[in-house]
This record gives sequence, structure tokens and C-alpha cells, in this order.
Amino acid sequence: MPAPSDKTDTSATNDLDGKVAVVTGSSSGIGRAIALELARAGANVIVHARSNHAGAESTSREIQRLHRDSHILMADLGDAATHEGFVEQAWNWRDGVDIWINNAGADVLTGESADLSFDGKLALLWQVDVTATIRLSRMVGDRMKERARETDDAVILNVGWDQAECGMAGDSGEMFAAIKGAIMAFSKSLAQTLAPSVRVNCLAPGWIKTSWADDASEYWQERARRESLIGRWGTPEDVARGARFLASPAANFITGQVVPINGGFRRGASD
Repeated sequence: MPAPSDKTDTSATNDLDGKVAVVTGSSSGIGRAIALELARAGANVIVHARSNHAGAESTSREIQRLHRDSHILMADLGDAATHEGFVEQAWNWRDGVDIWINNAGADVLTGESADLSFDGKLALLWQVDVTATIRLSRMVGDRMKERARETDDAVILNVGWDQAECGMAGDSGEMFAAIKGAIMAFSKSLAQTLAPSVRVNCLAPGWIKTSWADDASEYWQERARRESLIGRWGTPEDVARGARFLASPAANFITGQVVPINGGFRRGASD
């Protein structure tokens, strides 16, 4: 089955018109797709990257072509000392943030971190994916809750993994189940802490065709197709459209949920 076009027009309604959004890790991949989708819906977007300034500039330019404002913030979220300043700068850009999406994650499958030991990869994932998500969510959540009377709908979205609950064999499965499972559990608890003034949900992508997937072996290509009821890889735009919905007023009765975006996971299909 062919993948849907990445150019799908979802701009019929500006359901996020005038909102301020932050998308961490938005210089490429899923984060970039989310940032652009929120801009299409009317949001002004802060683009974040750790070191890929060229990618961040590219995302920011695309947002501006959609006639929305954009601002770039660079920060290594693996360093907890950057968190407070990052939130402060993001909040001050437009005197508040309406939508905060913790998408940034350590890449331990490709690039410079792929050769780390299991322990090294696990430590890096914990710092970037878990610690940063928790600390940033708490910091911005407190600010959102404090100004709740001035805004109609504040949203935090985190990113988990659809197979964290059922598990996957192997080193990567063990690491990502532990890491993303922690984020999913935290999101449910944070939703209770910040209710009713701030909605907190968690996206749980399945097999999404990012840079790793482009070079994946035929085994993984086939497995990704086989484990989806729809029979194809997901795209970053599939995840982005889910993020847009959960960030929008249309989802204002949805909080504390983990929402799989996986084409319908087919259990047992990897056997």
C-alpha cells in the first residue's frame, strides 16, 4: 500500500490561531513535521535543536512561509543545567506558551551514539528523553497552571512508544520500553496534577519512517508493514496530525491519555 502524500492539506481551519507552541527536537523528523503542522493550524512556533542549527533554520523558514512567526532556541536538553533557562526564554518570547511538545530524544540507533555500550545508550536516553521531559513539563506546567485564568486551553504533549506496554525483544526493545514507558506513566500522573487547567497527553508512535527507517534492513521494512493493520510505515506527518488534534480545542475533553499512532498494532505479527 502506498504511503499517503506528505503534502496533505490540513489548513482548512486555523484551530490554533494565535497560539504559541514549543516543539523540542524540531530541526528534523517527527518534530519538524509537528512544528509545521501546528503552524498550518495557526500557531506561532519556537523551533528547538541541540546542535542542528541548519535544520532548525530550515524548519523556521518553512513556518514563516506559512505566514506564522517562528523563533529558534538551541539547547542541549541532556544537560539539566539548561532546562530552566530554556523554559524562561521560551516563555518570554511571546509572554507565555499555550502548547508545549516534548519531542526531543537521544538518537542511539544512528550517528555518533550508535557505538555506545548498552549502559551508555541507556544513560543518554534517560537524560534526554526522561529527565528532560519530566523537568521541562513540570516547569512549564506550573507556569501554565498559574496563568490558567488568562488562557482557555493549555496543553502539554509528550512522546512515548506504542510497544512500551507489550514489550519487544532485544537491546533496543528493552531500552525503549523502559524509557518510553516511564514517559507514558509520568504523563498520566502529570495530567492529574495539572487538571483541570492544563491538559497532558502522550503520543505513542509505532513504526514511523524517519532517517533510521530509510536504511533499515528488509527484515525491519517487512516487519513494520506486517505489524500495522493498515499495512505500511507511518510518516512523521501522521504523528503531526495527531499532535495537532490533541493540541486543539477539539480535544478539550481528552487528558491523561496515551494515544497510539501506529496504523493499528497487529499483535503477534513479529512471530
